[in-house]
Amino acid sequence: MKIDPAIIFAGLMTLFVLYIICRIFIKPIKWLLRLILNCAVGCAAMLLINHIAAPIGINFAINPLTAMISGILGAPGMVMTLVLQSIL
Repeated sequence: MKIDPAIIFAGLMTLFVLYIICRIFIKPIKWLLRLILNCAVGCAAMLLINHIAAPIGINFAINPLTAMISGILGAPGMVMTLVLQSIL
């Protein structure tokens, strides 16, 4: 039984194209997962601050936008959210 070299070449090219496609789509998925994790951490931090600072009148309006801002920017994002909330 003889295997045609064209079939071997086509198989190798298929594996190479599959590898390239996987490399292209892995990076955005990692970025999206990191963004979701940062938003969850930002939301948890705002909930903690809401719970601790409620007696003195500091509270956050928690929604997806403020969670994303505080998750990506960290503490400066939370301060910015508080300042914008007091202005508006």
